[in-house]
Amino acid sequence: MPENKLLCLGFGYTARFFADRLREQGWRIAGTTRSQDRLQALRDQSLEALHWQGGAVDPSWLGDVDALLISTPPSEEGCPSFIAASEAIAKRAKQFRWIGYLSTNGVYGDHDGAWVDETSELRAASPRALRRIDAEKSWEALAAQHGLPLIVFRLPGIYGPGRSAIDTVREGKAKRIYKEGQVFSRMHVEDIAAALNASMEKPLLHSLYNLADDEPAPPQDVIEYACKLLSVDPPPLIPLEEADLSPMAKSFYADNKRVSNQRLKDALGFELRHPTYREGLDAIFALEKGAA
Repeated sequence: MPENKLLCLGFGYTARFFADRLREQGWRIAGTTRSQDRLQALRDQSLEALHWQGGAVDPSWLGDVDALLISTPPSEEGCPSFIAASEAIAKRAKQFRWIGYLSTNGVYGDHDGAWVDETSELRAASPRALRRIDAEKSWEALAAQHGLPLIVFRLPGIYGPGRSAIDTVREGKAKRIYKEGQVFSRMHVEDIAAALNASMEKPLLHSLYNLADDEPAPPQDVIEYACKLLSVDPPPLIPLEEADLSPMAKSFYADNKRVSNQRLKDALGFELRHPTYREGLDAIFALEKGAA
């Protein structure tokens, strides 16, 4: 029996963890990259690395693919994967058992700290989030027209090994920035990969899932917990208006919402391995100690 094959259009942090999970189940993995150096690094990991320099993808890349993960961020021109591959994907619609598009919960915009679910109003105001909404609509229209098993995943802040508050504190870059009532949703990358995997078992049940852990939390609390794990004093608490942040960083504080993961749990029976940032950071810290 031939192996299943996943093609990742964009092979970043989340795609790598998802790919590793499927490889353990016997899947073959192909992924695109624009970097020549990254191309060789992927091949050294026994992955089928595809050099995508822009323009249309080679249709042969889709030839024996069973599942697609799309994680390229949209530009002002639109989603690069849609521009490059939608025509080829539509022509092969019947061969795919699952297609995942990674979006962001930034599409909900500001809800004054209230809970949002998959039915909530999209109040995005930033150009970055509005581009995400347009990208979602493009993929959804293609799926509806050609019967594609597309699932849109709205991701929160992503953290995990090598990319967490522990690393920020250790590198001396941590700030405890305070804004009254502000919370962010986040999710450990291993839970994200597991959720994507779980959705493959029921690809036609829902076409949209929020991904988040159980506890939206103030960002300063996450930094403080990382400091506790590292046995260092936390940095001083700084009001947002006094913080020296880039315009991009400040823009994240314009949106305040709590993202519900209830559909993910109810529909897929999904259980979080890291239900809050505390379990997530504990696991990362333990992993680092074990590797030392």
